[in-house]
Amino acid sequence: MPHAAEPVEETVLAAPCKINLHLRILGRRENGYHDLETLFFPLPEPADELFVRRFAKGSGLVLRCCEPALSGPDNLVARAYRAFKDKTGFAPSLDVCLDKRIPAGSGLGGASSDAARMLAYLNERAPVPLGPDELRAIGARLGADVPFFLQDGPALARGIGDELSPADVRLSGYALVLVCPEERVSTAWAYTAYDEATRGVGFEPESLLTSVFRRNIGPFCVTGLPLSNSFERVVFAALPELRRLKETLFFLGAGAVALSGSGSAMFGLFRDRERARQALAALVRHGVETWLVLF
Repeated sequence: MPHAAEPVEETVLAAPCKINLHLRILGRRENGYHDLETLFFPLPEPADELFVRRFAKGSGLVLRCCEPALSGPDNLVARAYRAFKDKTGFAPSLDVCLDKRIPAGSGLGGASSDAARMLAYLNERAPVPLGPDELRAIGARLGADVPFFLQDGPALARGIGDELSPADVRLSGYALVLVCPEERVSTAWAYTAYDEATRGVGFEPESLLTSVFRRNIGPFCVTGLPLSNSFERVVFAALPELRRLKETLFFLGAGAVALSGSGSAMFGLFRDRERARQALAALVRHGVETWLVLF
């Protein structure tokens, strides 16, 4: 139940999304996790918002969400709170209302971003804050994308996505059209489908992204840095409407288009900002949820 007392602090935490400029699955571990290499890139929108009220007395978390089905103890925000409490013993009395604006099942990392914001919030107020490595370790146990959202800027990720190194990716002058269709993709299903599709074929051991990335440090697209996603082969086979959406973005003038994460969100990079605006308008007219980001 909501608290009756007056809060000692009220704040709003923005939890922005990410895209994967490149995602390549390199292999499958015995424990079922996959080794991959991906280039994370943060976007300012869409972004979830966490409305947090902290109280002086009591302990525990009251979490509500605009999507009632996400309000339970399995929500990654609640799990992040419990994980931080287990590690530090710090358990402030919080009332949190989560406004979900990043579509679930879109490959934009909304839940991971929410969890990272909660961990960062708690750590900033803990009597004995955790160091960056300790905080990232907690995040990695919650989800492979969480450590990315605990740092700033683009990052090249390896391992299961939790081994991060800063990436010098500059998109100045470009426009990005982000599209979130109605279709949703389960990450667990996508990995299973990819494993079945590649059974007996094997994975490509060489890291194409690393070799190209090291040679190219200028603006994206101009350098020829590959924009691709290993999940597209299985996601497009199961959801051909997403393949048609990719073709539509090319038709509307995008210079490069790729799925983000396991989908279903997709983005197109445009060299011409006016064409990007026209593409946005065309997609919106067809009822597609779309955002425009200018760099």
